[in-house]
Amino acid sequence: MRDGNINKSAGFTMDVNIITETYNPLLKRKEVVFQIDHREVGSTPRRIEVKEALARILNRDPKLIFIRKIETKTGTRVSIGWANVYEDFEHAKLVEPDHIIKRNLPEEEKKEAS
Repeated sequence: MRDGNINKSAGFTMDVNIITETYNPLLKRKEVVFQIDHREVGSTPRRIEVKEALARILNRDPKLIFIRKIETKTGTRVSIGWANVYEDFEHAKLVEPDHIIKRNLPEEEKKEAS
């Protein structure tokens, strides 16, 4: 299990742990299940923050990581997430649905894409 943590504002951190990594040769992507411990932060972290943490752990460009879902169980400050990591962006555009691609763009690029 690989893990890392990312510093947030005011000195708080969140820990990201990779639960499983599976390579899908048909779709040329790595499918990752991860856990986020955000007890110190409180609310569920933003996708862009989680992408940056995953990029550091997996040594990949954040633009190649697409977070499919982050789910926080009621009453906890621990989330489970699912992400796909591609070898190149062009292939990701062929495979990932448009709404997932837009959801994973930085705020500035989301406004331009609309």
